[in-house]
Amino acid sequence: MRLFRGTWLVVLGTTAIGAPRPPLPPSAAAHADAGQIVLMAGDNIDSGLHVASPRRKLNGRFLHITDLHPDEYYKPHASTKEGFACHRGEGPAGAYGAETSDCDSPFSLVNATLDWISANLKDSVDFVVWTGDSARHDSDTYHIPRHNSEIIKTNRIIADKFAETFSDSKGLTIPVVPTLGNNDIYPHNVLMLGPNDILRAYTDIWRHFIPQEQRHSFEHGGWFYVEVIPDKLAVFSLNTLYFFDRNGGVDDCVAPSEPGYKHFEWLRVQLQFLRRRGMKAILMGHVPPARTEGKQLWEETCWQKYTLWLQRYRDVVVGSLYGHMNIDHFILQDTKDIDLTVINPAAWKSSRTRESMDNDLSIKSRTDYLLELRDAWSKLPDPLLYAKEVGVEQKKKNKKHKKKKGKNKLGGPWAERYQLSLISPSIVPNFFPSIRIIEYNVSGLEDAATWVDTVRALGDDPKLHPYEESDGRESILDDEFYVDMHKEKKKGKKGKKPKSPPLHVPDGPSETAPPGPAYSPQPLTFTGFTQYYANLTYINNDITADGGGDLGELKWDSGKHSGKKPKFEKPRPREFTFEVEYSTSEDKVYKLKDLTVRSFIDLAHRIGQTSAKSEVDAERSEREDEDEDANTEEDQDEFEEDEEDDDFDDDSDVEDDEFDAATKKKKKGKKKKKHGKSNKTWLYFLKHAFVSTRTEEELIEEIY
Repeated sequence: MRLFRGTWLVVLGTTAIGAPRPPLPPSAAAHADAGQIVLMAGDNIDSGLHVASPRRKLNGRFLHITDLHPDEYYKPHASTKEGFACHRGEGPAGAYGAETSDCDSPFSLVNATLDWISANLKDSVDFVVWTGDSARHDSDTYHIPRHNSEIIKTNRIIADKFAETFSDSKGLTIPVVPTLGNNDIYPHNVLMLGPNDILRAYTDIWRHFIPQEQRHSFEHGGWFYVEVIPDKLAVFSLNTLYFFDRNGGVDDCVAPSEPGYKHFEWLRVQLQFLRRRGMKAILMGHVPPARTEGKQLWEETCWQKYTLWLQRYRDVVVGSLYGHMNIDHFILQDTKDIDLTVINPAAWKSSRTRESMDNDLSIKSRTDYLLELRDAWSKLPDPLLYAKEVGVEQKKKNKKHKKKKGKNKLGGPWAERYQLSLISPSIVPNFFPSIRIIEYNVSGLEDAATWVDTVRALGDDPKLHPYEESDGRESILDDEFYVDMHKEKKKGKKGKKPKSPPLHVPDGPSETAPPGPAYSPQPLTFTGFTQYYANLTYINNDITADGGGDLGELKWDSGKHSGKKPKFEKPRPREFTFEVEYSTSEDKVYKLKDLTVRSFIDLAHRIGQTSAKSEVDAERSEREDEDEDANTEEDQDEFEEDEEDDDFDDDSDVEDDEFDAATKKKKKGKKKKKHGKSNKTWLYFLKHAFVSTRTEEELIEEIY
C-alpha cells in the first residue's frame, strides 16, 4: 500500500505502470547477454545440493564481504558514462563488471563471487560478516528509477544465495550476520523509527540469519546479534542508518524518542550482559564512524556515544568492521574527543561542528579524505618510543621519564586512549572487487562448541525454504512522505532543549580486568587478514592492459577504460577467480604483527610522518631497542629492492601472451621516479586503498 497525500493506494508490484521488469529466471538468463546471470529468489536453494558435514571445529578465520550492489539492468559492452550507467549505449563494460567506474555490479559478478567462495573458502571460515548495500544505486533515475519492490526483490535474491552458499542438506553450517545499507531502503538514506514496513520485510528476508528470539526487536530497530561462538563471541549487527548524518528521518542520539538513543541503550544493556557472562563482541555495520577535522559520516551525538561506549566496554569489544566507503583503510577514534556536554541532555548544546561527508565519494574526494586522515595521524605519538610497560625499572632516569610521558599520550602501555575501525573495500567494482578473510586467535578454543552444533542440538536451525510471494502487494512510502514527516517533527521542537533523563555513562571495566582483546593479544584477538581481489581487466578480457585514466574530480566516474572499445564483438571472459592482493601477516611494509590498536597506531604514525604537517621526530634516534630499529631499516630496504622489481604493478602470472606483452611494454616505456623512504608506506597504503587499480605514478601525480 502507498500513502500519498493522505490517501491509501494499493500498488500491485507486478502490474503497476512503470514498475521495473522482474529479474530473469535461470532458464531465460541462459539466453540473455553474456555474463548477465540473474537468480530468482529461492530458485537455487536446493536442499540436496550439499552433503551434511561432520562436526565442525573452529578455524580461527571469518569472511568480511560488503557492498555488492547487484544491478539486473547491467549490460556487457554498454557505456560507462554518466547517464548510461552500463545500462545502454556502447562502451567498455565487461562481462563481470566495469572496474574503476561508478557502474554497479552485474549479477554475474555476484554469482561468481559467491560460487568462488563456496569452492575455495566456505569450509575454512567460522562465520560471515556481510555489511550491507545489496541493491543498486539510483544512478539512472530518468530511465530506470529504483522502486521499493525492486530493492526488496534484489535483497531476497542475494540473501537466499548467501543461505545456499553456506548450507548443507540440514541448513546453514555457519552463521551469516547481515546489516542494512543506506541503499537497501527506499528512498535511500532515509529510515524512520520502527516498526515499519521496511524492517518487517527484512525480518523475513533475513529469516535464515536473525535468531528467532530477536526478530521482534529487529522489527522495532533493525539491530540484532548472533553468538557466532556460543558463550564465547557475539557479532552485533548495528543499524548505522540511525547514526547516519544523511538520514533525514531521524535527528540525534540524545532524545529518548529517537531510534539512535534506543539503539545505544539496547547496545549498552547487551554489552553489559556479555561482560557478566565473560563473552566478547565484534561490532559491525554499514556506515563507518568516519570523522575528520572538517567532515563526518555520523551525526555528532551518535559518534560521541559510540566512542564513549567503546571506551567503557573496551574489555568486551574485539573489533569493529564496516563497509560503505569502498576503499580499503582504517580509522582511529580518539577518546580525548569525547565531550559529555554534547550527549548529556542536562547540559545539551548544539553539536553541528562538521559538514556531512559526501555520500558517494569521487576518486578525488576519496583522496582528499585519505589526506585528511594522514594529517591527523601526523600528530600521533610514536608507540615504538614507549614499547615497554610503564613502571619497568630503567637504567637511565631520562628514559624512565619518557616512558611516563608516553603513557599519557597513548593512554597506557596498550594505547587504550584510541579505538580502531577496519573498513573493507567492496564487491561493486569502483576499483577491483574485493573480499577479506580475517584471522583471530583460537587458543584454548580448539574444542569449543560451534554455532551449527549448538543450534542443531537445540533444534533451532533455520531451515532453508524458498520465499513464497503473498498477494504481490508492496507498501511503498515515497520521498514526499518522509520529507514532510521530518519537517513536521522539526517544527514542534525548534529552539527547545530535549526533555530527557540524565546521561547514564556505562560502567567501565573493573580495575583488575586485563586489557581487552582489541588491545592485548589473547583468545579472540584479530591476528591478521588476507585481502583478495578479482582483476577484472584481465578476467573480462576486453581491454588491453594499460595505466590510462585520470583520477576524476567529477561526481560520476566513467572508469579508466572510458571511451575504449572492447576487443571482441561479444564478451569472451576468462575464468573468474580471486587472488591474494596482500596479507598482513607477511607484509614487509605494513609490518603488522597483529591487528591490535597499538599495531595500527604504529602504522598510522609511520604514514603520518609523510604529511606536510608532520615534523621530524628527533626522539626516534633514542629508541631503547637498537636491534628493533636496525631490523626496521633492514625490512624497509628489502621492500625497496622488491619495489624496484614490481613498481607497484600486479606481479601475478598471466598466461595470455597479449596481456603480458602489453604490460611489459608499458613498464619499459615509463621511467621510474625516485622517492625517499618517507613516501613508501604512504604510497603503499594508497595503492591498497584503491585495490591496486592505480599505479605509483598515478598516485604521485594526484597527491603531489
